[in-house]
Amino acid sequence: MTKALHIYAGPRALAHLRQHGLHSQDIAAIPAAAGGPKGLILGPLDQFIFGHWLPQSNQPVALVGASIGAWRMATACLNEPVAALQRLEHDYIHQNYALLPGEKRPAAARVSAVFGQNLQAFYGGRITELLQHPRYRLHLLTAHGRGLLKREGGWSTAAGYGAAFASNLLARRALGLWLQRVVFSSPLPGAPHLLASLPFETSDYPTQQVGLTEANFLPAMQASCSIPFVLQAVHDIAGAPSGAYWDGGVTDYHLHLNWAAALGTTRNIAVSPGDTRATGQKDPQSGAALVLYPHFQRSVVPGWLDKHLRWRHRATPFLDNLLLLAPNPEWVSTLPNGKLPDRTDFTHYGADLAGRIKVWTAAVSASQQLADEFAQWLDRPDMGVVQVL
Repeated sequence: MTKALHIYAGPRALAHLRQHGLHSQDIAAIPAAAGGPKGLILGPLDQFIFGHWLPQSNQPVALVGASIGAWRMATACLNEPVAALQRLEHDYIHQNYALLPGEKRPAAARVSAVFGQNLQAFYGGRITELLQHPRYRLHLLTAHGRGLLKREGGWSTAAGYGAAFASNLLARRALGLWLQRVVFSSPLPGAPHLLASLPFETSDYPTQQVGLTEANFLPAMQASCSIPFVLQAVHDIAGAPSGAYWDGGVTDYHLHLNWAAALGTTRNIAVSPGDTRATGQKDPQSGAALVLYPHFQRSVVPGWLDKHLRWRHRATPFLDNLLLLAPNPEWVSTLPNGKLPDRTDFTHYGADLAGRIKVWTAAVSASQQLADEFAQWLDRPDMGVVQVL
């Protein structure tokens, strides 16, 4: 049988693994990337990590997500996370935006309306539960428009994203002229006026942190999943700067964030709302402060507009303390259609909803092998299979 799981480690993480192995108390943060249906194959890993492995320890853990990653991490904060993650898997696979007569693709307004209803049905009555998780500190990433992108509207949005694309070619930080990273962070348990500190350093890109509340959770979640031109932007989220908000993957596609700088000496130190600075305070209970990253590929691409800029796909010192779990490309080739589920399947299967559900369900079922192999590796760690990130 083809091995499904590949394990990659940054230099700091690799040194720790060689000396100590890996234990659940070593984990300080878990990122979850944007990527649409690709994230489905991480469902069994999520269920093992949050349902069985992390409960063996008790340290706070930062959960950071964009787009489908935001949905995964918020769901992990619910009581009985395995059942909740299984429902997410089912609901995502069965979502359907059928074409109306004369449509070539679903109208963004209709997709947004249906998606908003789905989020309400999924999280309704449970927002307090996830925001007050005793261990997990939730951070949802969004892209906040500036300039021509301050408001969504026809030609200005198209021109704004054209300018953003050109700016990003010059330098990733220049993208910040058009799109700011806004992170919605949960409060600390028992201290609603204090936000959990960000587990990554923010000097790389224009960033603002705001509080995640019952009032703004659903809009923030929808914004984090609002792919430009596929869904409508979400405007004027309560407690956040005014304007349009889009998919967090636009600015942070695979969360290539400076984890190493922020988690070298700190973990989950409280900050006042809006303050993104690390305190530098040491936590003697922080363990190794590793970042465990279940991902659907080896490379960690910074932003959505960097997908075809291969020189930005290389690992950097930002990822020195990161341990990445990803599917073996040879195993991926054994999945239905020889690939991971992705957004092109919506077009490929069109009105054949049953066909798409069948292949996505088969891919998710096969990905149980990823979770099984990670559990086996934890029981008997073999450093020989760990590759350099």
